[in-house]
Amino acid sequence: MDILLWSLQGVLAFMMLMPGFLKISNSKDALKVKGNGRMDWVDDLSGSSIKLIGVLEVAAAFGLILPMLLNILPVLTPVAAIGVIFTMVGAMALHVKRNDGVKAIAPNVIIMLIAAFVLYGRLEYLSF
Repeated sequence: MDILLWSLQGVLAFMMLMPGFLKISNSKDALKVKGNGRMDWVDDLSGSSIKLIGVLEVAAAFGLILPMLLNILPVLTPVAAIGVIFTMVGAMALHVKRNDGVKAIAPNVIIMLIAAFVLYGRLEYLSF
C-alpha cells in the first residue's frame, strides 16, 4: 500500500506542479494561447488570482512529497491533499459556472479522487 501511495503522491504532485508553474510563469494571454482552447477560463479570473492558484498548486505539489520524504511534520502531506481537493472543487465550480461541460470537469474529478485516496491512505498511515 505504501508503494501505491508514494506512486500516487508523485503523479499528483506532478499534476499540480506543471500547471502551477505555468500559471506562475505566464501571463493570462500566454496561458490562453498555450492552452489551445482548454484555458479559456483565464478570461474569468484576474491575473493575480491565476498567479495565486499557481502558487497554491506548486505548494501542494511540494507538500504532497517533502513532509513525508523528509519526515518533518508528515501530517502536512494529508493537509496538502486536502488543499488539492479544495482547489479541484473550485476549478469544477468555475467550469460549471462557465458551462464548459464534462470534458472540462473530468480531469478535476480524477485529480480530486486521487487526492482523496492519498488523504485517506496517509491519514491511515499516520494513525493519530
